[in-house]
Amino acid sequence: MRTPSDLYELSAIASDVPEGLHLVAGLTGFADAGAGVTQLSTYLLDTLDHEVVAEFDVDELLDYRARRPTIYFDQDHLSDYQPAKLNLYLATDEIGQKFLLLTGFEPDFQWERFSAAVMQLIDRFKVSTTTWVHAIPMPVPHTRPIGVTVSGNRLELTDAMSVWKPHTQVPANALHLVEYRLQELGHPTVGFVLLIPHYLADTEYPLAAVSALESVSAATGLIFPTDTLREEGREFISRIETQVKGNPELAKLVGTLEERHDSYMLDNPLRSPLIDGDGELPSADSIAAELENFLAAMRNGEDSSAD
Repeated sequence: MRTPSDLYELSAIASDVPEGLHLVAGLTGFADAGAGVTQLSTYLLDTLDHEVVAEFDVDELLDYRARRPTIYFDQDHLSDYQPAKLNLYLATDEIGQKFLLLTGFEPDFQWERFSAAVMQLIDRFKVSTTTWVHAIPMPVPHTRPIGVTVSGNRLELTDAMSVWKPHTQVPANALHLVEYRLQELGHPTVGFVLLIPHYLADTEYPLAAVSALESVSAATGLIFPTDTLREEGREFISRIETQVKGNPELAKLVGTLEERHDSYMLDNPLRSPLIDGDGELPSADSIAAELENFLAAMRNGEDSSAD
């Protein structure tokens, strides 16, 4: 019978990893609205010093037919191949604090064994807390701060930061299972689900990454450089605002989402920002259509300006 440790291979630096670090995790693949998790992982790996501590076996965990890797064709030959990765890194934040970072694709197979492997690594390195991030599309306006739903056993975070606390069933992420198993052991763990405007879910929304980083900082005390993402976010919102102001129907629909969001935040009878008094989803399809056209035009404009 294969053991959880067969799923990963430790690197030479594993013996030098300090005990008691925070673990930060984000896996891509399912419902990564606004590319929040993708941007979080990419940004941290691009901006922070890091080394691989453990490398997971891709062939055991990935369905290549569902998520095909990229290979590069250069006129008459194949020039490069980019395999998927799922690694545990030792990283250093902006002020020199070390932490562990689990990032890469969400496993398609062997969730129980993968969860056991992650828990084994948590035990090996005496991890102090585990924090993970997920992002889902919701009918909320882009004109309001990104809200989060917070789960886990760190009540100081769930009480202070969770803006939506539903009683519902949801499709699971692999890290939901890890969180569930860690809760059973009493390990301090928290999950942040970013609530991204659903009409921006298919874009790379910089403020989603900012919200992810802020959530991780709140849970761990780690400090990350965010100036570049914040500036990109301001530019992105400015372009959307220009589109909204030029379209009265679109502005009205955004206003409806704003009213429902604000009503919920003020504890009025609306049960959540997702439904109205009759239990109906707000009609935001027109927003999606208009903004898709806008984003397509924006991309074409960027392509032209690049020539």
